[in-house]
Amino acid sequence: MLQPVPHVPPTRTYINIPLVSSSRCQSLTVLRSHITLDFVTGPPPPELCFPQLLNASCKRPTQHQAESVFISVLLSCISLLTTVLNLLVIISISHFRQLHTPTNLLLLSLAVSDFLVGLLLMPYRILLIGSCWFLGKFMCGFFQYASFIITSSSVGNMVLISVDRYVAIHDPLTYTTMVTQRRVRVCVCVCWACSVSYNGVMLKDFLMHPDAYNSCYGECVLVTNYITGAVDIVLTFIGPITVIIVLYMRVFVVAVSQARAMRSQIVSLQGSICVVAQKSERKAAKTLGVVVVVFLVCFCPYFYPSLIGQDTSGNVAFSVFGVWLLYCNSCLNPVIYAYFYPWFRKSLQLIVTLQILQPGSCDANML
Repeated sequence: MLQPVPHVPPTRTYINIPLVSSSRCQSLTVLRSHITLDFVTGPPPPELCFPQLLNASCKRPTQHQAESVFISVLLSCISLLTTVLNLLVIISISHFRQLHTPTNLLLLSLAVSDFLVGLLLMPYRILLIGSCWFLGKFMCGFFQYASFIITSSSVGNMVLISVDRYVAIHDPLTYTTMVTQRRVRVCVCVCWACSVSYNGVMLKDFLMHPDAYNSCYGECVLVTNYITGAVDIVLTFIGPITVIIVLYMRVFVVAVSQARAMRSQIVSLQGSICVVAQKSERKAAKTLGVVVVVFLVCFCPYFYPSLIGQDTSGNVAFSVFGVWLLYCNSCLNPVIYAYFYPWFRKSLQLIVTLQILQPGSCDANML
């Protein structure tokens, strides 16, 4: 006699079948009775920058979304603050005629480079956080070139500021005849022209083929050979920093000797006439000395790996830290001006209250 076959409900099993046309593995759900099909596959491949280019695309950086969003928001705020503060410096010095002094023209040039850091370089770095490079090889070459130009022009501006303070403190009687607005404008133009031309020559091959050093689609990489890197670090860091330190050491020595002479009242009649001017120049030297010290603190970690011949490709965190510390120098400079310079605080008040829109505001007394 035939026995009835007990009814067994169907079981649900999963078959992982990778699809050739996609970068991710998709699963097909199949109903089977008493049949278990297990196709064991490896872990799904990482997400690609360009899924349609399976073998040529870069992998997306692995980073927690919350962490990536927090860092991007924080750095975006720093970028906005840097842009706004330096724009206020540019407006202040450009608008008020009383601020059209040789020293302030140098600060104006420095503020322009700091403004470009906040407007161009910081957003460029933010795009690279937890993401791929989607702007193409032309924009890759443009941002790398702009980064080199702005950085080297900032160094050049600091050298000019150091020379200006040295002349003002060391030879105050002839300072006004030696350092004129016209000569300062020429020096600033030469500084920017040298930055553009020098970096154009150094990055000539890269600018012609911006994607030559990319190992896959979705990255923006610049690689320089040993000789080019050595020449660059001498011309854009070691040489200028040596000049800056030597000049400010001389400024410090002269300022101390003048202060001792004034305290002991051993001052000639000619010297007593310019006592007030010397005090003003020393105060300016002190303020700009703080700017130079902050500049050195922010720039040295960026160039340190190159000085010791270290490859930063294996230590991405330190490399990113050095770049952003260098960029933060552009945000700190206007804060230093606001703390030490009364004219900057007064100009901020006039700008924020829109009083600069009134007729004749450019002739306002700012000192």
